[in-house]
Amino acid sequence: MQFLLMIYSNEQDDAARSDDDNKAIFQAYTDFTAGIVKDGKFKAGDALLPTSAAQTVRVRDGKVITTDGPFAETREQLGGYYLVDAKDIDEACAIAAKIPTAKHGSVEVRPLMQWES
Repeated sequence: MQFLLMIYSNEQDDAARSDDDNKAIFQAYTDFTAGIVKDGKFKAGDALLPTSAAQTVRVRDGKVITTDGPFAETREQLGGYYLVDAKDIDEACAIAAKIPTAKHGSVEVRPLMQWES
């Protein structure tokens, strides 16, 4: 089964981190990613640019409306994701708990919908 692990943290807190702390977090992500690749759990993953680079698109009455930034004002912002293979949600949550940002942010674990062919 595949699960999307969505990584949330506070962008202002992230920007305030020292270079040494950023290097340590980057290394922790490198190590985490190498581990799930080695275990055959990794399907995809990437970091996202800050919400200031995002746009939200809506279609209302046939008209496309584009606004700068994310749709919702929240304390934590989506900063990246992993798509993993896991036998069940418990295993997916165990993988998510090892993501470095889980120590100061949060990781939403969501199963992908299974489509019947």
